[in-house]
Amino acid sequence: LLPCALENQISGENADRIDARVKIIAEGANGPTTPEADAVIAERGIFMIPDFLANAGGVTCSYFEQVQSNMNYYWDKDEVLGKLDVKMTSAFADVSDLAKQEKLFTREAAYVIAVGRVAQACRDRGWV
Repeated sequence: LLPCALENQISGENADRIDARVKIIAEGANGPTTPEADAVIAERGIFMIPDFLANAGGVTCSYFEQVQSNMNYYWDKDEVLGKLDVKMTSAFADVSDLAKQEKLFTREAAYVIAVGRVAQACRDRGWV
């Protein structure tokens, strides 16, 4: 199931109507699933790829563009796609692994990783 374009498409009021054949939800929109729906989805064992992971490829490519611009050096399309594949595959594996290890819903695992990385970056920069 791919909820795209609108926020709050899957809510506590309609999550129970998700077809039993749905095994994976990949969020294409920003915030298409409410916290109440998350509880239903997790209870049903549907694998969730949260919005900020599913949509991270565009932001990652924008970062690659910035790096290339700063270096005044440009990678060809295949090199960019290769770098993107490595980053996105690693991010997905990190979220999936933490969710399994800690018995977390994938959105929770993604948040734990994201907050931890931001906190570490703040420490590394001497901000905290």
